[in-house]
Amino acid sequence: MRADRLLSTLLLLQAHGRLSAAALAQRLEVSRRTVYRDLEALGMAGVPIVVERGARGGASLMEGYRTDLTGLTEPEVEALLGLASTSAAGHLGIRPHLESATRKLSATRPGHAGLRLQQRVLIDAEHWWAGTTAPAHLGHIQDAVLSDRRLRLRYRRGEEAVVVREVDPYGLVLKSGVWYLLAGRDGQTRTYRISRVEEAEVLDAPCRRPAGFDLERAWSESVHAFRERAVPVEVTVRLIPGESAVFLRVASEYLRGAVAGGVATLVFASEDAAAACLAGYVAVIEVLSPAGVRRRLAAIGERLTSSYARPGS
Repeated sequence: MRADRLLSTLLLLQAHGRLSAAALAQRLEVSRRTVYRDLEALGMAGVPIVVERGARGGASLMEGYRTDLTGLTEPEVEALLGLASTSAAGHLGIRPHLESATRKLSATRPGHAGLRLQQRVLIDAEHWWAGTTAPAHLGHIQDAVLSDRRLRLRYRRGEEAVVVREVDPYGLVLKSGVWYLLAGRDGQTRTYRISRVEEAEVLDAPCRRPAGFDLERAWSESVHAFRERAVPVEVTVRLIPGESAVFLRVASEYLRGAVAGGVATLVFASEDAAAACLAGYVAVIEVLSPAGVRRRLAAIGERLTSSYARPGS
């Protein structure tokens, strides 16, 4: 355990520069006295540790010193190699770098055993019916995020509403094959679906990124807020025997429970979302409830009849 802790101390100093004894103790979950003993042990082992006492003191490595040790165990290497998202890397233009890093990392393990999980587990983040290409403006938005520059977006909020927004880009999120941008505007963190961006311009102004911003926590809060606003609707449908196989494959992500007696239950974000999804399958299913979804499907049918009943209309 101590050897692992000593290596962790070395890597922390290499990654963060100077750290106080209190900071090291917190990260390693040990006492300050243990930290000082570990620093002394590293120094005796030949690692050039610089320790400065006082309120503004701390420990650091001598300038120019670096170690190639990683301390990665076999399960850790397998996790890194097996769970790397190659689809996301392709969208971001870094897939060749990921593949190169994978080869180098696997080559450090005896017999290339690190590839075992990668050869047995594949994570495909794409949605079934989504394309495999990245959104048109992902590259420009990625440049702004990585260079900490502000963005000017031309963004489609709905079917007709198009707005221009200048934002501080904080980070990118890929969820179920869909890319989102978390950005600051008017003192709040906003979420933008990148497929709705019609133009993206990287500005010269620096991004005003909040101190201590945590992308994972911000995304979790955004998802929670969306779920709080949304009122999920449960839809019951009757399947026409022998004709609903395609529908079941397409709607599998909405299914709740098993199909029983030819009746299936699906859950959608709203009645409008349910009607939009189910409208294309009214020939192989019948919506039994709720009444609101049935009314919306009837309205869609009337619009289709009005638009397509007359040839050439």
